Amino acid sequence: MAARKKPGPPPPHRKNGLSSAVHEPGAVHRVNGKHGVLGKRATASRKPANQMTAMEKLEMVKKGVTKTELEVLKEKAGLDYDTLAQGLSTARATLINIKGEDTFNFAVSEKIVGLEDIYSYGYEVFGDKDRFNQWMFRQNAALGNYTPFELVNNQFGREEVKSLIGRIDYGVYA
Repeated sequence: MAARKKPGPPPPHRKNGLSSAVHEPGAVHRVNGKHGVLGKRATASRKPANQMTAMEKLEMVKKGVTKTELEVLKEKAGLDYDTLAQGLSTARATLINIKGEDTFNFAVSEKIVGLEDIYSYGYEVFGDKDRFNQWMFRQNAALGNYTPFELVNNQFGREEVKSLIGRIDYGVYA
């Protein structure tokens, strides 16, 4: 009778080319050179995040956001790593240690897509990138005298800021 082989650890789950590590805090994965949130797709073939459906955003998050794509948002918004880390509610080292086409894990990618959603909507409504970037750091009575940027570090704050931008768009700003 042949000896039974002891079962080893199960192979990592793979779906859409991603390993199970994407759900671990601080995990990094690569996605066969595909671009997600900003990068090359953003320039010509991708609509702004605020015009995407929830399913399109979900697919971007599943693929992961690359460091290159984050850099585009960082420069466009005029943010440094300390400020960006605060707005994404993540460690500065997490943002800095990822290189080139390596991608952020699911949780960080989701926050980046959420922040890009707000910025793209704000640029559309304000019609001026610099004016919107300044607005994000001004205290706002409609937000309890917080700056919009102080609230974007979590889902509820991002929703509130986006709602306020919508009220400004429709002239219902109070």
